[in-house]
Amino acid sequence: MVDLSTTYLGLKLSTPLVPSACPLTQEIDTIRHLEDAGASAVVLYSLFEEQLKESAGSVPPSAVAKSLAVDSGEFRNSPQDYLKHIRKAKEAVKIPVIASLNGTTPGGWTRYAKEIQQAGADALECNIYWIPTDPDLTSAKVEEAYLDILQSVKAAVTIPVAVKLSPFFSNMANMAKRLDARGADGLVLFNRFYQPDIDLEEMEIRPSVLLSTAEALRLPLTWIGILYGQVKATLAASSGIQGAEDAIKLLLAGADVTMLCSTLLRNGTGHLRSIEEGMREWMEQREYASVRQMRGTMSQSRCSDPAAFERAQYTRAVKGVQHVVVTGREAWRILSDE
Repeated sequence: MVDLSTTYLGLKLSTPLVPSACPLTQEIDTIRHLEDAGASAVVLYSLFEEQLKESAGSVPPSAVAKSLAVDSGEFRNSPQDYLKHIRKAKEAVKIPVIASLNGTTPGGWTRYAKEIQQAGADALECNIYWIPTDPDLTSAKVEEAYLDILQSVKAAVTIPVAVKLSPFFSNMANMAKRLDARGADGLVLFNRFYQPDIDLEEMEIRPSVLLSTAEALRLPLTWIGILYGQVKATLAASSGIQGAEDAIKLLLAGADVTMLCSTLLRNGTGHLRSIEEGMREWMEQREYASVRQMRGTMSQSRCSDPAAFERAQYTRAVKGVQHVVVTGREAWRILSDE
């Protein structure tokens, strides 16, 4: 029997399969179903900064907060409801419950980080969803905002803290190293930004949520493979994981856990069990005894071709596409001649 156990944020987990912050974790019954299906932990849906502002009154706007344009009235739950949800989830299941804060201002984070810990959360995920739009805001200030948020939260709580990151930094490796140095217990790679759409009939800007597909896997796969062994923080892969093969690839690259959302929304909570069974079958066929044994074996540090994670591989990929195009044209000419 293969050993699927892993460690994330210092938490001992039975498998690397963790449902991420999503609508599925809004209901206690569904969290129970996730545990029954094999989830080793759950990340609760996010408590938004807009809710924090609404509850706490005026919060001095920061450069980060000014970029947010979401009506707080859209959120159905108050911060107190969220804290109650944590307590109920802890009573309902035995697996770790990870809370999620989706915000930006350091002052707004710390108060509720403390209350989340007091409510019984096993860990906290800082979901820093921020798209800078101010052309005068430098990249250095953006990076410092992330670091300040992490530092203020770490100073406020003793439970493990993960940072859910955007991939849009000029040097992702350096940003990961700096967060690691500031005490991040885990890095979640990556946050997905939901771009709006235009309704041509009503001539309005409207939100558009698209579930991730397997193609989104390549970004976390690349960066986890690069960061493995370079940071102490545990690594969570998020986005694009649809089945067992996707989870296996990310573990081989160096992920400690794989976070699931879109595939569970498409296929139901029971899909967790089929992913786990697929992982066990693959590992048994290749004589892997444990996740620990396979983790990171295809990372940059252990790969026979480290350039596969870097720019040197770019020329090979482009030439491969050119070959396909040329071959396709030649095939079309042959068919046309016939």
